[in-house]
Amino acid sequence: MSQLLSTNLGPVRLIGDNATPIWGMSNAERNRRMAQSAAKNGSRLAPGHELLFNLAYAFDPLLLTLVLDTPGTLFTWGDAPIVGQVAQGADLLSAPHIVDLSDGRQLYNRQLRKLEQPMVRELTPANRREIERRSYFGAYKGVTDILTKYLWPELALVLTRIAAQLRMTPNMVSVIGVTLCVVATVLFAKGLYWTGFLSGFIFMVLDTVDGKLARCTITSSKWGNVIDHGVDLVHPPFWWYFWGTGLVYWGLALSDETFAFIMTAVIAGYVLQRVIEGLFLRSFNMHIHVWRRFDSQFRLITARRNPNMVILFVALLAGRPDIGLIALAWWTIISLIVHAVRLAQAYAMRASGRPVVSWMDEAEAALEGRRA
Repeated sequence: MSQLLSTNLGPVRLIGDNATPIWGMSNAERNRRMAQSAAKNGSRLAPGHELLFNLAYAFDPLLLTLVLDTPGTLFTWGDAPIVGQVAQGADLLSAPHIVDLSDGRQLYNRQLRKLEQPMVRELTPANRREIERRSYFGAYKGVTDILTKYLWPELALVLTRIAAQLRMTPNMVSVIGVTLCVVATVLFAKGLYWTGFLSGFIFMVLDTVDGKLARCTITSSKWGNVIDHGVDLVHPPFWWYFWGTGLVYWGLALSDETFAFIMTAVIAGYVLQRVIEGLFLRSFNMHIHVWRRFDSQFRLITARRNPNMVILFVALLAGRPDIGLIALAWWTIISLIVHAVRLAQAYAMRASGRPVVSWMDEAEAALEGRRA
C-alpha cells in the first residue's frame, strides 16, 4: 500500500502505514516535515523522479540530504527500501545507486561534523523510545566542547522529551534560555556568582535542548536559528565583562590596568578566534575543527563559553573568582595562538600544492575503499 503526496519538493510516495508515534507525531508527519524543510532550503527533485519514504522505518535526516544531492539514490536496509529519490514508475531495484546500510557503513555528516553509521530502525511500539534516543544523539555535533559532548546529553534528552510532549516549540525554549542568560549577566555584575552560575547552567542546557528539539521534531526555522546562534555569538563577552565588574563585591576588584588587559584579551581573543574560524571555512570549505584529529580534540577545550565556565567554576570553588577570570584570559590567548598557527599551516599546505582535506573525509574514503 502506498500514497502519493504533492509537495513543494516534488512528488513524495509513502510506502505502507505506521501508527507508532515518534517525538509526538506520526512517522508520515515526520517524513512530511523533512520534505517540507528540504523544500524551504531550496532542494527540488530531479525531473521525472519522486521521493520515497518507507513508513515502517525511522531514519537519520542525513539520508534524505544525501538522496536529494544524488538523484537515483536509494538507501535500503537489507531488502527493505528506506528512503530514495527514484525514477517515477520504475522498479526500485533498478535504481542506479542502491546503498545497503545494514553492512554497518559510516557516512560523513558535514553539517554535524561527525563520521558515524546513520540511524535506521524499524519503528515499532517496543523500540520507539530507543529510536527517539538514537535520533536525539544523532542530532548532536560530533565535534563540540567537552560539556556539550559528555555532560549535557542525558539531562537535555529528558528535557527535550518533556518539551516535545508539552508541544513546546524550539523558539519557546530559546526565549526561556535567553531570559536566563540575561539574568545570569545581571547576577554576575552584582557579584552573585553562584546564583548566576545556576541561571547560566540552565541556559547552557536549554541552549542544547532548543536545537535538539528542532532537529528531532523537524521544526527548525530561520528565526530560531537567528535567536540560537545570535545569542551564542554575542553573549559570552558580556558574561566575562560583568564577572570582572562583580569582583568588587568580593573585595577582589582588579586594578584598572589588569582589568583593561583581561578585557582586551578575552574580548579581542574571542572575536579574533571567530574571525579565524570564518576565514578557514571560507578558504577551505570546512570548519577548522574538522581538519585534523588534533583540531577536533582541541575543540573540546578551546576558549569558548562552556570550557571557560569550567575555569571560572573551579576558581569559584576555591573562593577566587578573580584568579578564574585571569586564567580565562590567558587560556583565550593560548587558544587564539593555536587557531592562528593552524590557519597559517593550512595556507602553507595549500601553497605547497597539497590538498587541505578533513580527516573525516579521509576516513570515509578509506572505509569505502576497503569495502570496494
